[in-house]
Amino acid sequence: MLNARNTRLTFVFLLAVPLLTSWEVNSLIVYYLLVILAYLLVLVYGSYFIQSDFFIRSLWKGSKDRKVIAITFDDGPMKEFTPRLLDFLKIENVPAAFFLMGKNIEGNEALVKRMVDEGHVIGNHSYSHTYWFSLNKSEVMFNDMKKCDDEIFRITGKQPKFFRPPYGVINPMVKNAIEKGNYTCIGWSIRSYDTNEKSAEQLLQKSLKNLTNGDIVLFHDWGQFTIGILSAFIKEAHLRGFEIVRVDELLNTKAYY
Repeated sequence: MLNARNTRLTFVFLLAVPLLTSWEVNSLIVYYLLVILAYLLVLVYGSYFIQSDFFIRSLWKGSKDRKVIAITFDDGPMKEFTPRLLDFLKIENVPAAFFLMGKNIEGNEALVKRMVDEGHVIGNHSYSHTYWFSLNKSEVMFNDMKKCDDEIFRITGKQPKFFRPPYGVINPMVKNAIEKGNYTCIGWSIRSYDTNEKSAEQLLQKSLKNLTNGDIVLFHDWGQFTIGILSAFIKEAHLRGFEIVRVDELLNTKAYY
């Protein structure tokens, strides 16, 4: 199994190999450079692919035995987009999970309360969601995550157990912060890339292409074409026989403490 511990052991062994044999200096330098480069590439893979479970186990897909999927939205709440999402989900009678940025909550308290009142689940997506979030010290990250929890609790009376790392990046510092807060790390199995897609049709096809039992689909509140394709996405998912449930039901785990 590829994880941080096994990787360290493997590369320690590889670094020790030349010590057991006679190597020319030039060959030794090239060998060590290649080993170090390979190690760095593995670390990058483990950090940027949440499904790898490299540093910490993430829940990113449900059971393959049930024909159910879950829809999740990141980065809200946003006055311009989130009310339209909630209106649409209410009409379609479809539950979702919203991973909230704490800094977006002030002024949007009614939207957060509405999410809970209308049967959706709320998760923590950090307070600041800065681009360099994962490069902070663990204590700094934990305090940031706790600040988001406090904002959510202030409005809903619920303390989220689910945490989705900004950009899905996990490294040893993020891992330590997650463990300190006793969070459940939530990933995804289908990433729509709805914030980068160039057309609604491409977004729809990409989101549906590999849809299978237990999938967790990642959208964003502010995706340019997200609201426009949700109706077609849900309709096609239902036609394929999928039931859309909350992510906590899909994963059979508690969303709150």
